[in-house]
Amino acid sequence: MHLDQPLSEKEFDDLDNFLLSERSPEDAMTMDTLHGYLTAIAIGPETIMPAEWLPKVWGGEGEAPTWKNAKEEERVVNLIMRFMNEVLVTFEVAPKEFEPLYVEHEHGNETLIDAEAWCWGFWEGMELRPGSWDPIWTSEAAPLMRPIYLLGADEIEESELAEVEDPRKAHKLALDIEANLPAIHRYWLPLRKGAVETVRREEPKVGRNDECPCGSGKKSKKCCG
Repeated sequence: MHLDQPLSEKEFDDLDNFLLSERSPEDAMTMDTLHGYLTAIAIGPETIMPAEWLPKVWGGEGEAPTWKNAKEEERVVNLIMRFMNEVLVTFEVAPKEFEPLYVEHEHGNETLIDAEAWCWGFWEGMELRPGSWDPIWTSEAAPLMRPIYLLGADEIEESELAEVEDPRKAHKLALDIEANLPAIHRYWLPLRKGAVETVRREEPKVGRNDECPCGSGKKSKKCCG
């Protein structure tokens, strides 16, 4: 299956069911947490390769599912990679149409959205490169990040609890996050670093057995090299 094909409803359900199954580690991410995690990786300050971020989907260090066979592992990993690709493609072609994967819950006669698990995942994605996110917190774009902080950080100030404990206020924060994500993406776009930065060598490389360019007459490895 090609990476550029979005998940079908059945594939989405299959991945959801696997993440919730007993064969998946107890601390594995749920679909909404995974979506937040992938979003942070997709729009953040650095390109992070799957080899680094994929193991953390399953929870702590060394955690991994109990696979039936190699074919199942390949299929599940493929579904996760395509889930990630959906996020990347949406931000590339239509960032304003991006929809975070929130859960809904009933509150009295109202249906409200709960973004907490999604924000936990986003925070996990930020934790892969915590220092590199610093510039946005000290920029004019900092207010865009506040709702994610309130719902996703491990600890918030006691004075801030009132902003998240009321389900209606939490619902409003979830809507703010959805509205803010295109601008967060736009903030990082010109600053984003590639996974590997290549440095072009302006001078020809001196071999260890070549004569040292300093003019001593000695081989480079015995002199400046």
